[in-house]
Amino acid sequence: MMNLAQLRIELERSFAPLACECSVDGDHSLTVKLYHAGSGQVDLVISGLDLGSLRTQESVDALIGELRYELDSNSLRSSRDQDLA
Repeated sequence: MMNLAQLRIELERSFAPLACECSVDGDHSLTVKLYHAGSGQVDLVISGLDLGSLRTQESVDALIGELRYELDSNSLRSSRDQDLA
């Protein structure tokens, strides 16, 4: 299993120029926040991820794919909301 620092580096590499914050909650679940370092604007926060499932590079790659999907979905939603305003 990767430690949190390694996971954060991997996520920041995958989602540059966004910064990443990873934290472990009381129930040993993982929270990942992707944000703009300069402004602090948060693009995505996902909580309740199973930290124990991140044992292999393949599982981390799968997490990156899921986060990318969520980030893209949020971006599309934000664009549509702005078009409606």
